[in-house]
Amino acid sequence: MAVSGGYAASVTVPASKPKLGSSSTHTPSSTLPFSVPFRCRRLKPLVYRTGSLNPRCDGGPNSLVTSEEKRSSLSALELLKTSAADRYTKQSSSIVVIGLNIHTAPVEVREKFAIAESDWPRAINELCSLNHIEEAAVLSTCNRIEIYVLALSQTRGVKEVTEWMSKTSGVPIPEISQHRFLLHDMDAIQHLFEVSAGLDSLVLGEGQILAQVKQVVKTSQGASGFGKKISGLFKHAITVGKRVRSETNISTGSVSVSSAAVELVQMKLPENSYATARVLVVGAGKMGKLVIKHLVAKGCRQMVVVNRTEDKVAAICEELKDVKIAYRPLSEILACASQADVVFTCTASDAPLFSKDNVQALPPVSDQLGGQRLFVDISVPRNVEPSVSDLEATNVYNVDDLKEVVAANKEDRLRKKLEALAIINDEVKQFEAWKNSLETVPTIKKLRAYAERIRASEVDKCLSKMGNDIPKDQKKAIYDLSLGIMNKLLHGPMEHLRCDGDNRPLSEILDNMHALNRIFGLDTDTSLLEEKVRAKLEQNQKQAS
Repeated sequence: MAVSGGYAASVTVPASKPKLGSSSTHTPSSTLPFSVPFRCRRLKPLVYRTGSLNPRCDGGPNSLVTSEEKRSSLSALELLKTSAADRYTKQSSSIVVIGLNIHTAPVEVREKFAIAESDWPRAINELCSLNHIEEAAVLSTCNRIEIYVLALSQTRGVKEVTEWMSKTSGVPIPEISQHRFLLHDMDAIQHLFEVSAGLDSLVLGEGQILAQVKQVVKTSQGASGFGKKISGLFKHAITVGKRVRSETNISTGSVSVSSAAVELVQMKLPENSYATARVLVVGAGKMGKLVIKHLVAKGCRQMVVVNRTEDKVAAICEELKDVKIAYRPLSEILACASQADVVFTCTASDAPLFSKDNVQALPPVSDQLGGQRLFVDISVPRNVEPSVSDLEATNVYNVDDLKEVVAANKEDRLRKKLEALAIINDEVKQFEAWKNSLETVPTIKKLRAYAERIRASEVDKCLSKMGNDIPKDQKKAIYDLSLGIMNKLLHGPMEHLRCDGDNRPLSEILDNMHALNRIFGLDTDTSLLEEKVRAKLEQNQKQAS
């Protein structure tokens, strides 16, 4: 799991230059001098109400939805249409990201929102069942939980997702609002691109986050709510991450979370005692394997690894043949800890593996190591209970304590970040153009359907005048003629609505779209967004009945 950063309206920082395509401010973190700037969009406070997330019947599968309840549910649509703060327009849906991360929330808050990778598709389906959410994706790592949605209504979409986060985590909405960050449209797009490029991580340029963004696409692909725009956003983010790493040296010399954890231990142990320290690594997954590799790189030649199964440890031993690695099952974790001076924990366990009572019962460590047993917990949720740090002979460090390790080389990291930001700004414009080009698709479909109705009607009139004894080949000739005329007439307008195949500016294409809508009367009285919300409300009512 990668250490990642983010943005929160509740953090006080000095102001900086405006963000691309946004009126929001863009300011550096007050705790990390090299961390990626964050965009603080000042939104008006939302008034939340308790109750079900959707206007549906909660009486159970056999409950009946009355006409009064249906009218009440649909009134939400009318309320939204007349709201001065959130009026329906002909504009497209908004891409919104709502999240908490290392810059906005401490680990004891973040861990309550962690979503296991296997649960991402379920979370997407639940999010897309909300009235104003069309598409969704979840990015959950050890230092971030970010919900990306395509919202039919920005304000109401944020409200519904926040209520969902409160319901699934048990954290009250006011506390979520205190720690979350909100970004939409170009700010949200740029944020994900910075995440994928490693600019938004605790460790600038770290590479594991790109693998995690790839995993979002791989894991979410089967979920119906991982739709065209959100999946396109994540796929483009992968391209951006690769491009930044290939065209800049941002990854050169950068450290990962696991290497930062190993360096932290070097900093905390007494001088010259590192080589003799007894090391225990709990967990042999991706993070555990990286910890082991970085320990070896720092000169550690023997250690004990506790894991549920032996196969992963055996594979590591095969790869690192010159290192003595002893495997122990999870049932022996306390016995192994009693003989260790340094304990790294990096598992996906939902419950703590070390409590205050069982750590207090461990024998003391050697005075040569300062008489302190070190626990370095880089898991989220945490594997070591916070109260363990109250013990006199024990020091506990978690992912939030790695900042002092990565604060070095500030000037060099800032230069690398600026190089990467230039690439990201270019990619944001490209993605925004692709996303906006999708707006012409409904017009293309409506124009073709409009022309087809006229063609079919005129052909029927022609054939009816010619009588019933027309040979099939003549009918086909008339049909082909009408189809050919229609396609020839549509060719020009269609070409001027498409973004591929030429260098026509997007603004010109959108102007063409609006002109065709006016000329042929393709716009209806009800906007596309309104139609989608109405359909979702009716679908939710059917599911509740």
